[in-house]
Amino acid sequence: MSALEIRDIHKRYGEVETLRGIDIALEGGEFLVLLGSSGCGKSTLLNIIAGLAEPSGGDVLIGERSILGLHPKDRDIAMVFQSYALYPNMSVARNIGFGLEMRKVPAAERERAVRDTARLLQIENLLDRKPSQLSGGQRQRVAIGRALVRDPQVFLFDEPLSNLDAKLRMEMRTELKRLHQMLKTTVVYVTHDQIEAMTLATRIAVMRDGRIEQLGTPEEIYDRPATLYVAGFVGSPPMNILDAEVVGNALRLVGSEETLPLPADFTSTAAAGRRVKVGIRPEALRLANTDTPGASVRAQVEVVELTGPELVTTAKLGEQTITACLPPRTRFGAGSQQLFSFDEAVLHLFDPESGRSLRPV
Repeated sequence: MSALEIRDIHKRYGEVETLRGIDIALEGGEFLVLLGSSGCGKSTLLNIIAGLAEPSGGDVLIGERSILGLHPKDRDIAMVFQSYALYPNMSVARNIGFGLEMRKVPAAERERAVRDTARLLQIENLLDRKPSQLSGGQRQRVAIGRALVRDPQVFLFDEPLSNLDAKLRMEMRTELKRLHQMLKTTVVYVTHDQIEAMTLATRIAVMRDGRIEQLGTPEEIYDRPATLYVAGFVGSPPMNILDAEVVGNALRLVGSEETLPLPADFTSTAAAGRRVKVGIRPEALRLANTDTPGASVRAQVEVVELTGPELVTTAKLGEQTITACLPPRTRFGAGSQQLFSFDEAVLHLFDPESGRSLRPV
């Protein structure tokens, strides 16, 4: 039995269809991240689960019970918002326990639950403060505590870390990961940040134009992208996408004399003369010489950027551009010709019209 099941959900606003048949089933304890750019429908789907919006078609079940038509308070869910939504006139303790207070939970039981939750979130010393006396990270912990104290079947997070600076986001990601590993709760988490998705999720649903482009584990999404959109959206720097043509057992890059080997996995799907899109991750490229094993291409370096842990290099490959992530102590300058090598197994091929991967199932 699924902890949460989303069945063929559609949502229309007049002539505009924002969700187009979403199907997802979550087992208990899964951490699902809805990942996509603004306007893809991820927050709309979360609001439908929460009861803040009703679908135009389909069903949502928690356990075996349909929750459509139920008031949000009767759905056994808890939601953490981007804006924290704390009551400024209440203490931290009362903010955390306010939902229990509204449900007429006895004061002693309520106080015990608030203190247990505060201990879990390491904010016991903040219980008497008001939200205005807290930092952004502390406010987010209080918002999470308000959800945790209810012990719901499903937690919903709507871009909860987007208001924090980079250092706090990283700390809160670690905190959320720790809490999920301890509590084994079922989570649906909305974000446009691929790093949050990759680090937190047990499964990721990459969304685009109201549809799911790909649903899978972080490893599947990263290593075997199903579409050009997923390949370009997940990864930083994004995957290199090059135009090529199949010539025998090779891929001739458009606008260049360079060729790439046609991986054995694709020989049955890439007919001779066919135009394809070739994908290769920047971190799969390495600096080489003529004796380095594996395939290689020669490109002219245009920009070199040291980020600290890596040297991000942009180079021209004929009329096309590639990016390589190299060791930080690599030494060469802009304008130089460099040989970049890679293993043919790291290449991805996509149909340029449909955008679908050509990798055999």
